[in-house]
Amino acid sequence: MDARPQIGQFVKVLRGKDEESYAVIVAIVDEKFVLIADGGKRRFDQPKKKNVLHLELQPAISQEVSSSLLETGRVTNAKLRYVIQKFAYAKGE
Repeated sequence: MDARPQIGQFVKVLRGKDEESYAVIVAIVDEKFVLIADGGKRRFDQPKKKNVLHLELQPAISQEVSSSLLETGRVTNAKLRYVIQKFAYAKGE
């Protein structure tokens, strides 16, 4: 598994108000920061800038989200909510 974050990758938030919740990387700012969104509290048009050290990168990458971002440059909040719910269910949470 590549240690660098990738667009569409699931993350578990380790620090902050959203601690223990899941989100998806929607943009990479630099080697230290990424923008995450979950489609609910943190919407695509208002992503949260997070330090990579405060995130637990999950081995799964959502192909739906990454292909949507590559094709149109955006992703719907409903799709973000759907893939996160599906991912959390698959992990048994």
